[in-house]
Amino acid sequence: MRLKSLVAAMAAVASLAPIASQAQSTEENPWMVRVRAVDLLWNNGQTGIAQTANIKAKDQVIPEFDVTYFFTKNIATELVLTWPQQVNITATGANTNVGKISALPPSLLLQYHFTDLGAFKPYVGAGVNYTIFGNRQNFYGAGSGLQVEPSSFGAVGQVGADYFFDKNWGVNVDVKYATMATNVQAVAGGANLGKLTLNPWMPAVGVTYKF
Repeated sequence: MRLKSLVAAMAAVASLAPIASQAQSTEENPWMVRVRAVDLLWNNGQTGIAQTANIKAKDQVIPEFDVTYFFTKNIATELVLTWPQQVNITATGANTNVGKISALPPSLLLQYHFTDLGAFKPYVGAGVNYTIFGNRQNFYGAGSGLQVEPSSFGAVGQVGADYFFDKNWGVNVDVKYATMATNVQAVAGGANLGKLTLNPWMPAVGVTYKF
């Protein structure tokens, strides 16, 4: 159901494309791309065995690629992408590294861009995040019998700004916050043993190219 919800959201945005093509100025290409370096800062809220064992995801820097489509000069949608990232999992009071899981966290946001400030173009956005977890049993020891859920569906908010050096190239700063959580489960039977609430802050810097 979570995946269907994300697909439905993408389909709803795509259905606006014919309207957008009329609203967008014929003198301006509606597509823009960015490449960013993102600092993943996990909140690591814990309950149950996740709290008892002090299970945490370790902060890390990841690459990000996003595609933006402008319906008008102010209204746009952004698809945020990366490839599956390896997330280090720590446990115990010493924060010992006990394994890795993979996370693939695409987000889809609707944005408002402020365009009356010359080369400086701030924006705000809100949307949905769908994270797919892989290698779900690869933490806290091979024989521990623990795993995380296959996916997480949540909201994401965003503030950021581009500064353009010319009509095509610019630099970008961006901060996103996503609601993201997974239950820690027993491999045998799948019983929930606790929850790891990740809810990452994601400050980022990058390069912008507008076609």
